[in-house]
Amino acid sequence: MSSRRIKLHGFNNLTKALCFNIYDLCYATNADQRAQYIAYIDEAYNAERLTQILSDVSNIIGANILNIARQDYDPQGASVTMLIAEEPVVGDEDLSSASPGPLPETVLGHLDKSHITVHTYPESHPHDGICTFRADIDVATCGVISPLKALNYLIHSFESDIVTVDYRVRGFTRDVRGRKHYIDHKISSIQDFFSRDTKRAYDMIDVNVYQENLFHTKMRLKDFDLDNYLFGIRADEIDRRERNRIERRLKQEIQELFYGRNL
Repeated sequence: MSSRRIKLHGFNNLTKALCFNIYDLCYATNADQRAQYIAYIDEAYNAERLTQILSDVSNIIGANILNIARQDYDPQGASVTMLIAEEPVVGDEDLSSASPGPLPETVLGHLDKSHITVHTYPESHPHDGICTFRADIDVATCGVISPLKALNYLIHSFESDIVTVDYRVRGFTRDVRGRKHYIDHKISSIQDFFSRDTKRAYDMIDVNVYQENLFHTKMRLKDFDLDNYLFGIRADEIDRRERNRIERRLKQEIQELFYGRNL
């Protein structure tokens, strides 16, 4: 953030929205393993853990939680709703130094004039063994607080193989001279706000529309270790030919999700 504060006439009406699509991939060799994977995801990303994640995000961006409602669903899934009041962020510390933290299914957090939402989508293919866990996260704030402060924390809170991040500043606010401002901080790329370890771990591509204050970054893990993608079995327990087939299939899935089209 720029250290120079704009002197405003009234409330800061700018809306800053940070949106994620996060994918975690897994290969399960049979129906039982796929069922176990879905059960694991449902437990690891239940309403309680989602609530903790949103509480941490609220603290990081400088918001105050007023009320929480949450619900786990049968057979799987969860929802959380938070009512949050905004508070100014103290200081102008570097956003890229935001520390990573813990882990979560569906969360909706309402801020005073803003909101936080998380929805999760566990999915498995009945034939080829690919299981995909997707989390959609939106952090929208209005005023001086910035969702970019929670960027690194959210990346580290999920086992993220592929991440698509969108950031947009909407609306305008007026200064004391009556001039309209359509953004109140400097940004050339979302990558500017990633921590060093995130930049080292991911390949990234930007598609930005600066004139519209629209910023888009796609991320893909650089390293591929098959053991990190197997559920209930190790790579050395699988026949070499089958192991190569699984690896090719997973890499194709990663490419398709990263580029958003079938290959």
